[in-house]
Amino acid sequence: MKALFFKTFGDANVLQYGTLPDPQIGPEDLLVQTHYIGLNFADIYRRRGTYHLEPHTPFIDGYEGLGQIVAIGSDVTTFTLGERVLFVDVPFANASLVRVPRDHAIRVPSAIDDKTAASIGLQGLTADFLAHDLAGNHVGDRVLIHGISGGVGQLLAQMLIADGVQVAGVTSTLAKREIALKLGASSVFLRHSDWAEHERGHFDTVFDGVGVTLPLSFDLVRHRGSVVFYGMAGGLPPKIDAVNLLNQSKSLLTGDLWDYLTSFEARQTRTTRLFRYVLNGAIKVQPPTILPLADGRKAHELLESGKSTGKILLESGSFS
Repeated sequence: MKALFFKTFGDANVLQYGTLPDPQIGPEDLLVQTHYIGLNFADIYRRRGTYHLEPHTPFIDGYEGLGQIVAIGSDVTTFTLGERVLFVDVPFANASLVRVPRDHAIRVPSAIDDKTAASIGLQGLTADFLAHDLAGNHVGDRVLIHGISGGVGQLLAQMLIADGVQVAGVTSTLAKREIALKLGASSVFLRHSDWAEHERGHFDTVFDGVGVTLPLSFDLVRHRGSVVFYGMAGGLPPKIDAVNLLNQSKSLLTGDLWDYLTSFEARQTRTTRLFRYVLNGAIKVQPPTILPLADGRKAHELLESGKSTGKILLESGSFS
């Protein structure tokens, strides 16, 4: 198989593209020939050596993708050869062939095309998890999303708006601000302006996937409000004073999506809800940036630059 791999941790220059042995499947596995593979900030952290990475020689990054079943384990009766499936929590995804445990495979409605499905897999389920498992906002609540024009931010914003929540956001450029406003955000602030002074204590919930902005997020949320912390795209957050949160009746909500995707049924139920937003037109997916898997180094650099909007997909070139 062809794969994007690395032998030492470091910047994007450690990435190599070449031929590695095909994965071997067990009786409860599927062998999936990938078409599109999702790139996420977690993949950057793994490549740097600062995030959990499944052992493999050499290292293969990536956890999500979409493709076609080309082989089936002897105990699998619920899938057939040639079916199209999505997976979001399977290691070694940066390859033309991926071993996918049966319970991790997700069926995609025929009305949703490959690019759309691959673009909303992990980020869409993350948005669903943040909105419905952690925040639990009500109609009319006011929320703010840091990085609203990013992959998760765009999907989360549209999901919350469809649920009747008032959504504001923060982003870095005027172009990204326009993207968020077109999605339906009520207001979008430029990160390096003085907007925050006028918005302190204004929001019921702040969604923070930046990390270093966590103290600001607590300033922005009202008493008895909550901050949903879900990532460190901008760096590690400083320590938070729990006593100060107690005095202001503010809550920190966080969690791991994998603690909620614990079975085939959990994955299918949650993706069904996610796909319903798309099929109903509530979520409009911005066309992804697509680069060949062989250009994985360039894709990593683009994601790290902060200049991308929406999803970056790696195309393996092996799908027929």
